[in-house]
Amino acid sequence: MTRRFLAVLKARNLEFLRDRAALGWNIVLPVLIVIGMWFIFSGGDKPLFKVAVQTGGMPIAQVDLAFLKTRYVDFYAVSDLEQTEPKVAHNQIDMLLDVSVPKAPRYWVNETSPKGYILEKILAGETDAHYSRATVTGRAINYIDWLIPGVLGMNMMFSCLFGVGYVIVRYRKNGFLKRLNATPLKAFEFIAAQVTSRLLLIMSITLIVFIGTKLLIHFYMAGSYWLLSLDAVLGAVCMISLGLLVAARVGSEEFAGGLLNLASWPMMFLSGVWFSLEGSPMWIQGIAKVFPLTQMLDGARKIMLDGAGLADIWPQLLSMACMSALFLGLGSFGFKWKNE
Repeated sequence: MTRRFLAVLKARNLEFLRDRAALGWNIVLPVLIVIGMWFIFSGGDKPLFKVAVQTGGMPIAQVDLAFLKTRYVDFYAVSDLEQTEPKVAHNQIDMLLDVSVPKAPRYWVNETSPKGYILEKILAGETDAHYSRATVTGRAINYIDWLIPGVLGMNMMFSCLFGVGYVIVRYRKNGFLKRLNATPLKAFEFIAAQVTSRLLLIMSITLIVFIGTKLLIHFYMAGSYWLLSLDAVLGAVCMISLGLLVAARVGSEEFAGGLLNLASWPMMFLSGVWFSLEGSPMWIQGIAKVFPLTQMLDGARKIMLDGAGLADIWPQLLSMACMSALFLGLGSFGFKWKNE
């Protein structure tokens, strides 16, 4: 028994060590993740609060208000109060401050936000100005209302990428794809069937989770359920297509896992699953917009929190449709039926 166990153990270890691609990803990927997290979250004292400031065109550093010198608060300038005010209601920022008239500053805060409450207490201790309090228009959104789309979207992302990628690679590895290649089945037909199968499964599971959490938590839903379904379907198709693209030519499950992690981790941190990127550098926000998950969550939050219609989210829908077509086209063109 011991010899059989050691023989199998040795064979599996040699199989992994001889797969240079998988070995490389297992070494490089954790390093890339650590470097990425260090780059995002390091660098001096990190701010605890996020405050948008309307200065009337003046640099924030030149505004003579003591509150703007408060440590651990990320102050960033905005030019449009009407566009920024809903972000307070959605907990994307903790406070909106208008100091365009320095002698009569005013602020907006979400009454359900703990961070907004703390910032109000800080303002109350200031003696250099009297701040006028304004309430956000519409319904104040709790953090859980903002978080629900992100959690559901993240669950869909992992199901789409890993639920498809590993299956295709396993089919190729055990020779199942090689046998299919001897039939009249075309690569696009096989990929389309995989997309449809995974889509039906993911949407069914997501629907069950959505209904269950709605009954349990009673989160806010302002828009159309049909439009939200369309956004979710396009997002799922796009991420399934990305998973198929990754697995189109890969013959190692370990290597496929590395590539899928490389695709999923940036989306999990930069697509607004857990926190808003509002106030972050514009180049980071630009990178985030190329991710399918970002487009899906932007559309879902506009529908659920703002009651947006088709005319409001068509850019997100169009982006996901174009990315889906691109991924499916590239995956079909480069699809490999067997390991060489």
